[in-house]
Amino acid sequence: MSSNVLIAETGRQTGSPSSRRLRREDRIPAVVYGLGMTPISISVNRRDLRAALAGPSGVNTVLDLTVEGNVYPAIVKEMQRHPVRRTVSHIDFLQVNLDVEIVVSVPVHLNGEAKEVALHNGLVDLQMTELQVRTTPRTIPDSFEIDISEMTIDDVITVGQIAVPAGCSFVHEDDQPVVTVTILRTAVEEEPAAEEGEDGEATVSEGEASDDASAEASGDDSE
Repeated sequence: MSSNVLIAETGRQTGSPSSRRLRREDRIPAVVYGLGMTPISISVNRRDLRAALAGPSGVNTVLDLTVEGNVYPAIVKEMQRHPVRRTVSHIDFLQVNLDVEIVVSVPVHLNGEAKEVALHNGLVDLQMTELQVRTTPRTIPDSFEIDISEMTIDDVITVGQIAVPAGCSFVHEDDQPVVTVTILRTAVEEEPAAEEGEDGEATVSEGEASDDASAEASGDDSE
């Protein structure tokens, strides 16, 4: 069986108790919908889902979602996770037309080491971990790889500087920053110690001496 074929089962009951029972059986409740079709409540095997999405495209893999003998070309539209365990708790599958453009999020990966940035106490900051592209399901990129090895502390990599494959276009503005540089704060220098006089005692400013003399004079008057 091809790695992008995913067999789904129908007939699941909706509601929390039914969903919990499915998860205990290592199945994930889901729904598949799309233009011109009535949404279908389904469930998929957790292990089969993991295998189907194990390729380089990840969640953007175009699946042959098979439901009661009918095959729906589909992608993962939304994947809900448990807030603590982070396991997948529900999936929305979107049926797609392989020749019609859709908007998908594609992950961004940084490659290389920005030695010039590190030398000046800087840190490369990935502002956008994903980029949205408009493309047909057949030409969805696996990821965007950005080389940061030549970056300096003054550099900013924007959307317009990233190469996009043929048949794809970015949804973002060209001047939107994707990678920036943050300068780390240096340690605050300690204040210099008070200067010492020739006899080894700390020197006192004229203002401080005047205040001390006034205090002494006040003390004499009160006696």
